[in-house]
Amino acid sequence: MDILRKQFLAHVAQTSPSPMLVEVERAEGTFFYTPEGKRYYDLVAGVSVSNVGHANPAVVRAVQEQAARYMHVMVYGELVEAPQVAYAARIAGLLPGGMECVYFVNSGAEAVEGALKLAKRFTGRTELVSMRRAYHGSTHGAMSVMGAPEGEEWKAAFRPLLPDVQAIEFNDFAELERITTRTACVLAEPVQGEAGVRPPVPGYLEALRRRCDEVGALLVFDEIQTGMGRTGALFASLKYGVAPDIVCLAKAFGGGMPLGAFAARHEVMDTLREGPVLGHITTFGGHPVCCAAGLAALEYLEEHDVVAGVEGKGALYERLLADHPAVRGIRRSGLLLAVELGDAGRLYRLMELFKERGIMSDWFLYCDTAFRISPPLTISEEEIRDSAAIIRGCLDELR
Repeated sequence: MDILRKQFLAHVAQTSPSPMLVEVERAEGTFFYTPEGKRYYDLVAGVSVSNVGHANPAVVRAVQEQAARYMHVMVYGELVEAPQVAYAARIAGLLPGGMECVYFVNSGAEAVEGALKLAKRFTGRTELVSMRRAYHGSTHGAMSVMGAPEGEEWKAAFRPLLPDVQAIEFNDFAELERITTRTACVLAEPVQGEAGVRPPVPGYLEALRRRCDEVGALLVFDEIQTGMGRTGALFASLKYGVAPDIVCLAKAFGGGMPLGAFAARHEVMDTLREGPVLGHITTFGGHPVCCAAGLAALEYLEEHDVVAGVEGKGALYERLLADHPAVRGIRRSGLLLAVELGDAGRLYRLMELFKERGIMSDWFLYCDTAFRISPPLTISEEEIRDSAAIIRGCLDELR
C-alpha cells in the first residue's frame, strides 16, 4: 500500500472498517481518474452533488473569481455579501409556495436542524413526524428523525435523542391520521432516497399537504437529494405539484462546494429573529465562495437547459438495464435510479465487479439489494450507453 493510502487510514477519521481506498487524481465531467490513469464512470456524483459535472468550467471560474474578491468576513446574516444576495434572490424566485426567504447553512443536516427548530418556533408545538426509512443527516436532531425502526442500528448508540418524535409509513394514506394538532411539522422527502428511490404514489403528497393544513402542522420537504434538477424538474415539489411550507436544500445546491439552506415564507422564517434574537446562527453558512459556485451551477443548468433532458436520460438507463435477467426491477425519478437485484450478497459482489471495471456506484442505507445510478445530469447519451454496457457485462458475471 502506498504512503498516501497509509496516511489516509492512519490520520483521516474513518466511517466504516472497509473504505473503498480508490485514490482520486482528478475529475472531469462524468469521470474521475486515479494516479495510475484508471477511469471511473461516476454514477453516484458525490451522492447527487455534482449535477453539472466535475470541474465544470463555469463553476470553477466563479470560485476563482469570488475567492480573489473576498472569502469569509463575518458570521452569516450581518454583512451584505453579493453572492449570498444574488443566489437567495434567484432561488426564491424559483421555489413554489411563496418561499421567498432563504437561510444559508453549510450542509444538508444543518438545513434539517434549522427547519426543525423553525417549525417548533413558528407553531409553538413539539411533536416531529418523519417517515420510515428516511435519512436526513447524522447530527443529533437530524438523527432523531431518521426513519424508525430501520434507523435504530445507527441511532441506538447515541440515545437519548430528541423526544416527541414519531415515524409514519411513506405512501400510507391511513397513517396520515397520526398527524395531529400536537404536530409541529412533518418532514418528508418527496422521493425517498435512502429507502431505495421510492417515488410518491398518486395523490399521496396532496393528501399529506391537506392533512398538515387541517391540523395546522408545517410540511417540510427534504429536497437535499432531489433538488436542483435530479428528478427532472428543478425541485421535486414542482414535478409532483405540491408546495411545502419549508424546504431543505444542499448537495447539488452548492455546485460541488459545501452549502445548504432552508427556505420558507417570511411570516415563518422571521420568527427566528426575536424571542430570542439569534434564534439560529452559523459562522460559515452562506460562504461567499460556496454561494458563487451554487449560483454558477444553477445558471449553467438554466442556460444549457440541462433539466429538460433529465427524464429522457433516466428513461434511457431504464430501457438499457431493465430486461437483464439479474434485474428484478428499477425504481426511478428522473436521473435517480435504484436497480433492484433482490439479494444483498449478489449486490456486494457486483460492487467489486464495478470497482474492477471502472464504475462508481453504491447501495442505499435502507436498501442493500439495489444499486444506485445518480450520475451528473450532464452525462451524454453515448456515456449512458457505454456505462450501461459495462454494467450489463458485470451483471452477466453474476449469473
